[in-house]
Amino acid sequence: MTTIGVTGHMDLTEESVPLVRAALDDLLGAYEPGALVGVSCIAAGADSLFAEAVLHAGGRLVVVLPSTDYRTAKVKPDHAETFDRLVAAADEVLVMPHETADRQAYETANRTLLAHAERLVAVWNGEPPSGKGGGSADVVTEARNVGLPVDVVWPVGAARRR
Repeated sequence: MTTIGVTGHMDLTEESVPLVRAALDDLLGAYEPGALVGVSCIAAGADSLFAEAVLHAGGRLVVVLPSTDYRTAKVKPDHAETFDRLVAAADEVLVMPHETADRQAYETANRTLLAHAERLVAVWNGEPPSGKGGGSADVVTEARNVGLPVDVVWPVGAARRR
């Protein structure tokens, strides 16, 4: 069994989505389908693309939600259908003990994701932390600090919306 967590940018350009999806399919295709578990917070962008790639590869999905109000407070209408489908497809849904999706809730969710993972996939452009906390660069740093292997996925042509 291999358990892989994900962190990544939410604001991928529309042109980046198929590039990232193909790179994730290639990466996860190397794992035995019945022995793959993906752990994701299923936010829009990289988290959901990873979760879909795990399911496409025949793996199992564990969803980590930052707070009890996450679905109603943070999931935008254009992501709701994907979010609901991924929650329904998950083998397990872990809801963090926070009422509100705030910085503390995201940090708890990220720590939980890393605690469940044997390695981390980072759909990340390699830029340093923004200073806001809880972003992709922060999660990569935390993973490396605890000795988790990190696979950075940022295909040629990938970009963030500006």
